[in-house]
This record gives sequence, structure tokens and C-alpha cells, in this order.
Amino acid sequence: MPPTDASTDAGTAPTTELGTDTGPCSGPGSGPSSGSGASTDTEDTLDLRLPDELIALFTQEAGAPDGATGEATGIAAGDGMAGSTGVVKGGRRGMAETRFAAPADDDLLDRVGDWGPTDTPVGVFHLVPVRVERDLPLVTRWMNDPAVAAFWELSGPASVAEEHLRVQLDGDGRSVPCLGVLDGTPMSYWEIYRADLDLLARHYPARPHDTGIHLLIGGVANRGRGIGSTLLRAVADHVLDKRRSCTRVVAEPDLRNTPSVAAFLSAGFRLSAEVDLPDKRAALMVRDRALRDLL
Repeated sequence: MPPTDASTDAGTAPTTELGTDTGPCSGPGSGPSSGSGASTDTEDTLDLRLPDELIALFTQEAGAPDGATGEATGIAAGDGMAGSTGVVKGGRRGMAETRFAAPADDDLLDRVGDWGPTDTPVGVFHLVPVRVERDLPLVTRWMNDPAVAAFWELSGPASVAEEHLRVQLDGDGRSVPCLGVLDGTPMSYWEIYRADLDLLARHYPARPHDTGIHLLIGGVANRGRGIGSTLLRAVADHVLDKRRSCTRVVAEPDLRNTPSVAAFLSAGFRLSAEVDLPDKRAALMVRDRALRDLL
């Protein structure tokens, strides 16, 4: 599954891993949630219809000749969830190979790269899709920060982070890795992904176009000051503004990461349920379009 909580902050405590691995944390698991925390949103239990995109992908696969299966891949390891099949490690989002590929001309996330900047209380913030040749050294450095590595599990040589990025960039577009640029300075890493097309959807009653986020704050100087909560709220609302078909933004931080869960709550998310994912027990955090002006 993807991670959702890497280095967000609540109060003064530094955190690692915001998400869903992606995810920021959240990740794909096997089987239904066995968590004791049932969803507090009774309406959630009614939306069990498969998304139209997923139905189309199954139809496309069923009509393909023998051996002609989709070749898209999901996320190798990271915070968040994405892909049709995936494994989440720690708090990161880990995606294994994805069996079904979306049409090449189908943008599953409404062109994240065209969303543009948004004003926040801490400055002008911009999600800029990652370019490996430009951004790999920076992302690798962040992933080797012990506070981040504890949840994302992507420490090591640049090839580790590169594989994680390329699986998303070469995939079908259901997950987009981005740098978070605040007042012109890259300071965080994000993954925006389609939670309803992810393995996470096996663990909660997903709705069509549910969008997940994973986050890590890259610099120690930006942690523990409330910036994580502020940016989480801003990005979640940016998603809702730019993706009119999306009614909810979700994340799945590790329940043990109390500061991260608190940061999501401060950002206007609600705790919908506790879910058992392959490598963690996660807090399913939800920011609803209908409640965005109240929370």
C-alpha cells in the first residue's frame, strides 16, 4: 500500500511519513479489514459499486487475446496505494505490478501538472510532477533521512528511489509523484493517487474517484511547526477544487504515528476507521467535500 504519513507535524513533534505508502501512510493489504474500529460514517457502507474505470479495465482485459494482458506497473515501494495488486511495507506505499492498464489517453487524475499554485497561510504552494533526471538526488536525500526511512523504507542508493518513481511515472497515471514547492523552494514529496483504483479499495467502501495522498516533509527545519497540517489541508482542498468528480480525499497513516494522525485531524480529516493493511494497522483518514467548510 502507499504511505500517507511521512514527516508531517502536529504541535511540535516531528513526524515521519504522511500520506497513504503515498501516500502518502496507507498500503494495499490482503483481505478485508479486521480492525476493531468500524467506520464512523454510516453512509460509507453504502458505496460498494466498482468505479467505471475499473469496470472498463476488466472489460478490456476480458476481451484481449490470450497472452495480451496489460503491462502497466504499480508502485514498487512507497507511501500510499496504487495499482491493482500491491504490497505495502511499513508506512510507505508499495505497489507491485498492476495487471490492468488504462487507455493511454485517459488521465486518471485530471492533469495534476496543470493544477497550478495555490495560496496557503505559509506561502504559495505548488505540486510539481517529479522529473527523475532533475529531482532524483533531492528525493534520494530525503528518503535517506532516518525519520523518513522508518516509514517509507526507501533508503539506500539512488536506484532505490528511482525505481519507486519510475514505476509510477511509467504506469497508467493512477499515481503521480510530485515535489511540493513552497514559495519557489522544493520542501516536500507527495504522491497523489486514485484510491478507488488501488488495493486500498479492498479495505474500505471506496467511492468512484476517491483520491489518496502521501506526503513527507523533506527538511528538518520545516517539521514540527504546523506546516504539515497546513499543507495537508491546502492540498486536500486543491484536489477537491481541481477534481470535481472527487467527493473525498483519503489517507492511511500508521496508527502508531500519533503526530501524523493528529496532523490529519488538524487538517480537517476525520478518522473513518482502523484498517489492517499487510504491514501496518492504519488510520483511514477522510476529508469530505461536503464537510470541508465545517472541519
